[in-house]
Amino acid sequence: MTTSAIEPRQILPEDGLAGTLLGRAWVPAALNPSGIAGPSPVWLCADGVFDLSALAPTLAQLLEAGFAAASADLSKAARIGSVDAIVRNTLSEKRDVALPHFLAPVDLHAIKACGVTFVCSMLERVIEERAGGDPAKAREIRAQLTDKMGGDISAVVPGSDEAETLKAALQEAGIWSQYLEVGIGPLAEVFTKAQCLSAVGPGEQVGVHPISSWNNPEPEVVLIVDSRGNTVGATLGNDVNLRDIEGRSALLLGKAKDNNASCSVGPFVRLFDETFSIDDVRTAEVTLEIAGQDGFTLSEVSPMTEISRDPLNLVEQTIGPNHQYPDGLALFTGTLFAPTQDRDGAGKGFTHKTGDRVTIRSPKLGALINTVTFSDQARPWTFGIAALMRNLASRGLL
Repeated sequence: MTTSAIEPRQILPEDGLAGTLLGRAWVPAALNPSGIAGPSPVWLCADGVFDLSALAPTLAQLLEAGFAAASADLSKAARIGSVDAIVRNTLSEKRDVALPHFLAPVDLHAIKACGVTFVCSMLERVIEERAGGDPAKAREIRAQLTDKMGGDISAVVPGSDEAETLKAALQEAGIWSQYLEVGIGPLAEVFTKAQCLSAVGPGEQVGVHPISSWNNPEPEVVLIVDSRGNTVGATLGNDVNLRDIEGRSALLLGKAKDNNASCSVGPFVRLFDETFSIDDVRTAEVTLEIAGQDGFTLSEVSPMTEISRDPLNLVEQTIGPNHQYPDGLALFTGTLFAPTQDRDGAGKGFTHKTGDRVTIRSPKLGALINTVTFSDQARPWTFGIAALMRNLASRGLL
């Protein structure tokens, strides 16, 4: 868990509680009418945090019903505490399990991700592939690719005639790659990042597989989409990635991406309303900050304006007539970041160390804060769909 020195208001959006913020919280037995502890969808407002399980037992169902604070019947919503108090208990290294704390704000949603949606990260994927997962070779290959490709290809629209011309030129130069195919070709890369209910939330540890020696966080905007394909809001996510494993073979993507605690989502879902829209997503800036126990620091800013595909196009390529998600989905939109800053010596690039504190921040979405550990040392994932159904049934919510 993260340090308790973080102030609660640091994880809220810059405009505080002005927007519609939904999340999930673990509600202890003493605050549950059933006398049984369990997870509930919650609403954050100036008056505190309110348990919405009487309206819908899961956040996915609440969003399917089209929650709006102005029109919802909140007479049965129970206040479980102040925003500050619950945030403090969420971020504390000494979390009091007898008090509420926030969870990842997704439950029954499928957790999907789009890759290679920024030119910078696309080139880094090509470098990983050509380096065979060896970070020592990456610097030399990076210089060679930059020289061969030349010019600014960030304005190339994927799937366009210009993209096809570029593809032909790169193939002729002998530097075509499967990553360039999804980076500038007509079809986006869409993969399953994690199983539903497996994502960790704010204050939790994120896991890096111990076999990896070259890895990094991937800070992203995550779109929240209902079963009808409507994008209803957004949050932040960390698509923890093992660069050396994926670099060996794209067929190892599952091993590189889906490990215990390797997916972080939060802190809250901000619904689209008069204070927040898809255009705010399109123009958002996402900041990544890393603070290591060894004194290492990294701070970078990623503008969503540099994304190669429109966020709603990514949604259209994920859900539709050919693929349905009856409980909705959370869709990672990709990252500009593939940190190259040397950490342990010239040419060695960046990789995580245990104890790194990772902060992913965007003005209208707040901050998602986690610390890094190995995936076999992170808290095991034990609360799956069957456990959730049993818990909801025992609480009289099904």
